[in-house]
Amino acid sequence: MADTELGTAVIAYEDPEEGTVERTVENERIAYFQDHWIVKLDEDEAGNDVVRRIPLQRVHYVERSVEAFEDEVGTLRSQVESFADDLRSTLLGGPEEPERREPERIEIGEGGAGGETDR
Repeated sequence: MADTELGTAVIAYEDPEEGTVERTVENERIAYFQDHWIVKLDEDEAGNDVVRRIPLQRVHYVERSVEAFEDEVGTLRSQVESFADDLRSTLLGGPEEPERREPERIEIGEGGAGGETDR
């Protein structure tokens, strides 16, 4: 059972098959990211989260019950950072450092491009 101190959220949105849907979830199961509300619905057999991404344009409102607004903002920030880390790991295969390149100097001679390059 989730910690009741986190509060709950009610999201009302348009579903193409069900019409207007109003769903109550725990705050830890809802986040706003990239113009979508993301709601955790369940977990699959492998333990992966099953989420529904709801475009901002389909959402009528989101009502949240929180103890302190600052805590809520911190929770959302943590969720976004965690989601971004998971996405980065999935797409890039791990937390690798970006490739670092030395700056190079390019000189353009008279007449525009096509001059010699000094490295």
